[in-house]
Amino acid sequence: MKDFALGRYIPVESPLHRLDPRVKIFATLALVVCLFLPFERTILHEGKDVTVTAWTISAIMLGLLLVLALVFFAIARINPLKLWSSMKSLWFTILILMILYILLPNFTVPTLGIAFRVEQMNWTVYWDSFASAGRVIGRLTIVMMFTFLLTATTKPLDLTYALQWYLTPLKIIYAPIAEIFAMTISIALRFIPTLLEDVDRISKAQASRGASYSSGGIRRKIVGLTSLIIPLFVSAFTRSEELAYAMICRGYDPKGKRTRYHKYRFHFGDLLFFLFASAVLALFIVLIVTHFDFIESWFKVSLP
Repeated sequence: MKDFALGRYIPVESPLHRLDPRVKIFATLALVVCLFLPFERTILHEGKDVTVTAWTISAIMLGLLLVLALVFFAIARINPLKLWSSMKSLWFTILILMILYILLPNFTVPTLGIAFRVEQMNWTVYWDSFASAGRVIGRLTIVMMFTFLLTATTKPLDLTYALQWYLTPLKIIYAPIAEIFAMTISIALRFIPTLLEDVDRISKAQASRGASYSSGGIRRKIVGLTSLIIPLFVSAFTRSEELAYAMICRGYDPKGKRTRYHKYRFHFGDLLFFLFASAVLALFIVLIVTHFDFIESWFKVSLP
């Protein structure tokens, strides 16, 4: 847990760190939308037009977004291997996804051919199942990369301000924007590293007392996790109570008018990054709408 990097701010001097947090949130959302656009083609199957996934163009677009994420890591001067520790817990999820996509295929017509066949069970597994699982895993990985970049290059208070700025129109219906985001989310983001440190400290203390989280039977593992979870909840409630008393002693008023020491202003670099993210999103949408005819006519190839 001590190496868990997702959600932590990494203080490094880089162009991405200097960008306006509102622009970074927009760029992250735009690139995530690009990930989940449907890369599909229409083919003739048994006399009917059937919509199938364009696996080649899907792999190319996911690869481009992956390369873009790695370029952002280089610009931010952050080692992408820092995200590896955050993804260790996803291997079991990835394995379950692979099994589900093989057992329960979600495609209408297979286009990649047969992977293998079990004659005794009259069961056929197509390469499309593996491609579907790989696409989901790729999307999940790239989403985590973009999210990690957002939180690693943006201070929690700056991120809170940007979210509050985007939700400013909700003030028209008297939604409690300041109370929810200026206080609740900033506190939640602030205590993520603290809770992770508590998990590491409590797990080491319980392990020194003989608690086991990975070895032994199911009953022993449950007892070990219980010895970790209960002290963690007690520590979290204690910290929240101390924080509440501290806020009361300092006269915190959630309905009071908030002022800021640092005023955010858009700069030329923010405009360039905004235009770049918008251009990437527009390019992906154009490719979807035109069914990739532009690429095929330009490179004189036929994409399956």
